[in-house]
Amino acid sequence: MLKSILRIFTWWDGQTLNTQFWSWRNGVKIGEDGDGNRFYENRDGSRRWVIYNGEAEASRVSPEWHGWLHQTYQDPPTESPLPRKAWEKDHQENLTGTAMAYAPAGSLRVEKPVARSDYEAWTPE
Repeated sequence: MLKSILRIFTWWDGQTLNTQFWSWRNGVKIGEDGDGNRFYENRDGSRRWVIYNGEAEASRVSPEWHGWLHQTYQDPPTESPLPRKAWEKDHQENLTGTAMAYAPAGSLRVEKPVARSDYEAWTPE
């Protein structure tokens, strides 16, 4: 019951009821990515959108689908995938502000700081 009420008012944790109805009425499902995000296009092809699987975070959309959403590519990645280089890594969402964010050695976020021999703290005389 609470989840149904929240879907009326909240957009950041999935689609609202209005978005679901509008997508059902006007949209054609084009595909889905590995994260479960669903991609739609209206019947005349002039508008494209994504329904996120969970939190609405734009960095969760891979570069292939991002290019399709912004009409850089006319064909979706399901029909004509982009060529990938051997050295390319898989897409990863932006982890800034999460526990999995990058923290270099010596950062205050690292639990056990690394002892540095190339730095001597200044102390007043």
